[in-house]
Amino acid sequence: KDVVIIISYSGESDEIITLLPSIKRLDISVISMTGNSSSTIAEESDVHLDVSVDQEACPHNLTPTSSTTVALVMGDAIAITLLNARGFTPEDFARSHPSGSLGRRLLTFVSTIMKSGNDIPIVSKETTLIDSILMMSQKSLGMVVITDNNNTLLGVFTDGDLRRVLEKNINLQNVAIKDVMIQNCKSIQPDKPALMALQMMEEFKLYSLPVVDTDNQVIGALNMQTLIQAKVV
Repeated sequence: KDVVIIISYSGESDEIITLLPSIKRLDISVISMTGNSSSTIAEESDVHLDVSVDQEACPHNLTPTSSTTVALVMGDAIAITLLNARGFTPEDFARSHPSGSLGRRLLTFVSTIMKSGNDIPIVSKETTLIDSILMMSQKSLGMVVITDNNNTLLGVFTDGDLRRVLEKNINLQNVAIKDVMIQNCKSIQPDKPALMALQMMEEFKLYSLPVVDTDNQVIGALNMQTLIQAKVV
């Protein structure tokens, strides 16, 4: 099921014409790009694509310049058409280029970069605001995650929330974190691509995200710095 794509602006390139009988004997389909639909190569092809130009960019109209650009554009058009026809996804591209920046972004999962265990800034809902701030400072993720006794996510409290609390002149010693936390907060599951976490954070203008399992129990956390260190950003 091979296909040969032939590019010859004149359509009369001797070295290519010499190959055509062998290609035909192998029953291989031929797609040609030429500037002359009446040329030998065009007529011997199963499909001919006209890449003719009115004039080359060369001031003498001799050096292939405009015509090579048209052939390049046509080649890209064929590639994108095949990509769409085969349902080729960004993940397919990433698997073919795992060490490139796109591959790294698409193949890096939340579970591989999130903070876990003692590195998660977790407090109970009864924890005072001042103690929650100390926890936030110690863990350096820009937030604390509030959970119940079963480690179920109840809410978050971030650096930005702290600034808003300070503007209200609230006594930090007398307030529990449950009274100022953000409920129904955004979270992400560990099996999601880290790129999805980045997109979520950008969309909702977040700096940090808790990571939860399918039962909404906290198992990790990450922030924008985590994504930068993983080269997802």
